[in-house]
Formats: sequence, C-alpha cells, structure tokens
Amino acid sequence: MTTPDPGSARDRGDLDPEQPTPAPTSQEPGISATGDAPSTSAAPTAAAPDATSGQPLPGGPTAAPAAPGLGRLFGRDLLYVVIWSFQLLSSVLISPVLARILGPAEFGLLATAIAVYQILIVLAVIGFDRAISLQRAEDGDDHAARKLLTVGALLSVAVAVLVGLTGWVWSPAIGFDGYSELAFVVVLWTAPGAVVMMVLAMLMAADRMPAFAAVSILSSVGGPVVGIVLLLAGERNATTYAWGGVICQGAAMIVGLLLARPALRGAFDRVLLGRALQVGIPVAISGLTLFVLNASDRIVIQRMLGSVEVGRYQVAYTVGYVVVLLLGSVSQAWTPRIAAVRDEQQRWDLIGRSRDELYLLLAPMVLGVTLVAPIGLRIVAPADYDLEPLLLVVFLVAVSAFPVAAAGASQRALLTGRRTRPLAWAGLLAAASNIALNIALIPFWGITGSAVATVLAFALQGLLQRLLLPRTARWPRAPRQVPVLIGVAVVIAAGSVLIPQTLTWNLVRAAAALACAPWFLLRLRASRKA
Repeated sequence: MTTPDPGSARDRGDLDPEQPTPAPTSQEPGISATGDAPSTSAAPTAAAPDATSGQPLPGGPTAAPAAPGLGRLFGRDLLYVVIWSFQLLSSVLISPVLARILGPAEFGLLATAIAVYQILIVLAVIGFDRAISLQRAEDGDDHAARKLLTVGALLSVAVAVLVGLTGWVWSPAIGFDGYSELAFVVVLWTAPGAVVMMVLAMLMAADRMPAFAAVSILSSVGGPVVGIVLLLAGERNATTYAWGGVICQGAAMIVGLLLARPALRGAFDRVLLGRALQVGIPVAISGLTLFVLNASDRIVIQRMLGSVEVGRYQVAYTVGYVVVLLLGSVSQAWTPRIAAVRDEQQRWDLIGRSRDELYLLLAPMVLGVTLVAPIGLRIVAPADYDLEPLLLVVFLVAVSAFPVAAAGASQRALLTGRRTRPLAWAGLLAAASNIALNIALIPFWGITGSAVATVLAFALQGLLQRLLLPRTARWPRAPRQVPVLIGVAVVIAAGSVLIPQTLTWNLVRAAAALACAPWFLLRLRASRKA
C-alpha cells in the first residue's frame, strides 16, 4: 500500500527498486525504477515558518510571491509527472518479461526484496528530500539546499552501513534465506537510491527540468534494462535482476551529484540542520509508515501464503496502482510551488482547488484502469498466475487513489506549513491498522483481503490528517458535484468486475476504457484553464 507524499517517495510498495519513490508517496508497484524532484528560481519568499508552530523565523526575506494558478500546476508541473511516469512505463514493459523469466516464486521474492528496499530508503533519506524542497522554495536559491544535500548524502551512507552490518539479524526475520546475496544487494541499493531521491527533490524545486529528466530516466529506465540484460546473460533469478538496479542507481547518483553540486562549506550549520530535522524526522516517520502501509501487505502475504501469492498480488498491484503512483509524482511536483505561497489561507485555497480538479481527473483514470485490467493482467503475467480472480484486487487498489488524493491534499497543507508531526501520527496509526487488517482478512479472503485493507488504511490516514489540520485557516470543501461524479465512476467500475472475462466482453471493456481517454483530456484542458 502507499500514499503519495510525505517523505517521498515516493509512493511509494511496488516493484520499483531503481529509485525511491516519492515519499509519503507513494510510491510504487511494478518492477521498475524512478526518481523525484523540481521548482523555479522564484522571487524571494517569506521567512520559513517554524516546524512545529508554523510561524516565520526571523531573518528571512519577506516579499511574498503571487500564488501560482491552477494552469501552472496542471501545466508545466505535470511535465515532471510525465518524466516520472517513465517509471510506470518501464514497469509495464518489464513486468511481463520478468513474470515469465523468473516465474511466480522468484517474482514474488523480488517483490518482497523491493518492499524492504523502499522501507530502507525512507530511513536513509530521513525526510531530507522534503526539507531540501521546502528550503529551496522558501529561499528562492540553492545555497542552503545544497548544504542540506551534503549532510543528507552523508547520513544516507551511514544508515546503509548500519543496515548492512546488521543484515544477519533482520534478513531471516522477513523471509530471506539468511543474509543472502539478494539481501546484500538491497543494502547496496540504499545509499545511492537515497541520494538520487534528494538530488531529484532539489532539481525539481529549482525547476531544472533537463537535469531532472536525465537523472530520473537513468535511474528509472536504466536499471530495468540492465537487469533484463543480466538475466538473459546469466542466472535467471531475482538477485541477478537486482544487480542491474544497483549499477544504474549508482550511475544516477554520480550524475546527480555533479549536476546538483552539494556544498561542503557551512554544511553543518546547526540552525539550518535543526530546522531540516524538525521537518525531516516526522516526515521520515510518516514516509516509513507509508511504505509499511504500502509494503507490509506483501510481507504479511509472504509469511502467511508464500511467495507465489506475493507474485500474484504484485501482478494485480502493478496494474491497479498505476494511478496512485502518478498521484505521488503529482504531489512531489506541486509541493515546491505551493510552499512558495506564504499566506496560509491562499495556500489552502490553492490546495483545495487543485485537489478538486485532481478528483475530477481521477474518475476517468480509475474507471479506465479497471475496464482495461483483464487485458492488462494477461499482458503482465502468464495464465499460471490464475488471473481472473485478480480483477477484483486491481479494482480495489485503483479505487484507493481517491483516499490517497484526499490524504495528499491535507499532507501538502501540513508539509508546506512545516507542521509535520501530525503526518507522523496519522501514518503510524494507518500503518498499524493496515498490518492488523491484513492479518485479520487474509485468512478469509486471501490477497483480496489485503487489497481491502489497503483501501481502508489509506482512508484512515486521510481522515486523521484532515482532523489534525490546524484551525488557523478555513479548509476548503469539495463542491457537491465532485463526490457525485466519483460515486458514479466507482459504481460503474465495480459493476464491470462482475462481467464475465470472455474475449468478447474483454474487448467491449477495452473499447469503453478507450472512451475514458477523451473524457480525461477534456477534463485536463479545463483544469489548465481554471
């Protein structure tokens, strides 16, 4: 499971080892690789608020820039989402190949390894990607952000070393055969993946799109390609494929550091680091709970049902979670722009309007994904994965995009106001509920129960974050027609699950899914003009 935003990632429980997914992000099914980050060299902004009180600190610039319109958020900023979507494209293209080359057991083992990797990534980043993004947006220049990048990179290396030294303790506990080569490869991924995540956050906040694209594509596309080449040339198992991710993630880290130019002088400024940690530690906790929320289902399935069922669940998750992954990318791209708006009511109004437009865009996306899922499942995996029952799992995972979008909006409000502690508490409670629900439902409903747990946990997280918003401004409510449209789309999608999965009906579904494309494009055009 996952939510798009805090911490990054990415989005985070999917098969995405090449790059951290955007934190409490989301982000995440499918076997692929990704990246994050952007922001313009904005005019000077108001002094950054304190991480807990939300009040400006003295000594910062005070000129507040005009609030960006929805046209910017749904225009240029969505280009970053397009770049991030190369992760999804690589996942869609690579997953069918891997499912056939590796088989259900090795495919499931790889899914488990990547779930562990994404948890380690959150620990290694410690929320510095968000702190860097906010600092860059508030300052209007890279000076302080480059210092934070230096410290963040050093901390990520320290975390990776610590995890590596204790691998003999944790690897058997999660189902690996001792401290295996696969577990070691996961550790090697950690520091480069964390550094790439922070680099992308700064490049995106600085609105350096060409540099962002170069690092992101190398990380997200290079790993799967190299991994497949290694599989075809060597032993066909999860470990061989994983080495491709290590190689390309390391290369992306080197290129990213050359482009971002971390600053050594004054990097250990106590005030700067204190403010970064005040934001970063709660965000890291939230991001960790996000990936626990997103990856714990696979770990529980591994322990209760075995790696074959993990592989089946991963196939369905890869198809259904595409929409949620895009939400994590959207949140990453929007946060620096929204953070530049220093008036809280204006900022919240912008968050609310963009949330409502996002809901309207999600309706055709969720419906289209559900309709095309029977064909998508057959493309992603062979028949021995027992594909027909997976359609319900795809539907449930796709529908989770709506509570994820709601949680993303309240998360942006808390994060841009530097009030990050509520994110940690909401994430902890949602993650705990997800684990409990998985343990309770899997014995009765199998992997479908895990998908139900995902939807409920995301909904709980969104509700808690909404309740924990400060009362310092008015939270905008969605117009009445928005939930009505969502309800209609969900009912139609649910009804399509009951239709037989014959060739004729699957072609009818596919035609209906294609009809969702112009609906989506017209809605996007309206959002850009709003």
